[in-house]
Amino acid sequence: MKTILFQGDSITDADRRNGLGTGYPLLTSARLGMDYPGEFTFHNRGISGNRIVDVYARIKEDIINLKPDYMSLLIGVNDVWHEFWGNGVDAPKFEKIYCMMMEEILAALPNVKIMLLEPFCLRGSNTDNQEEHPDKWRIFSSEVKKRAEVVKRVAESYGLPFIPLQALFEEAAARSENAVWLFDGVHPTPAGHELITREWLKTFDSIR
Repeated sequence: MKTILFQGDSITDADRRNGLGTGYPLLTSARLGMDYPGEFTFHNRGISGNRIVDVYARIKEDIINLKPDYMSLLIGVNDVWHEFWGNGVDAPKFEKIYCMMMEEILAALPNVKIMLLEPFCLRGSNTDNQEEHPDKWRIFSSEVKKRAEVVKRVAESYGLPFIPLQALFEEAAARSENAVWLFDGVHPTPAGHELITREWLKTFDSIR
């Protein structure tokens, strides 16, 4: 039986409480469990509020020790968001830690197949809160884009699949309100999680 690990922040966590949660990890596991019964076991180790440094701090317990055959990582929004109260991770450090993490994972688990998901955001109550900061949306969106560019570079550097999501959410939002997909500009609705799931599965099918 192959092991699949979902890693990241609250978008992955999705109220998991030591289970798979209610988001794209659950939807993905349901689809794969139906199509390939008994072939996979699933772990969700996303933790709400995590930045890249937090995931790196638990690399042994929540990644290497689990010995996944497949792993996906979605991280980057909190590295931007937390900077509004002085505890974010700037883009150069984000890239440095991201690369360190990939080096260590691939050294410990040379056969693991890793997929890197692009961080994303839309205008919403948590990304365009002018009471918190009059220029929040401009800063938030431009800084998330920088982290997205880092993730794409890391994927290219290590020959890993990159799953683009920002353009997909923008295209989806063009058909309806932003809140149909991300209820606060960051966290997906059920429809938003389904969007991620479909892209995740497309990439997974290409590396199985």
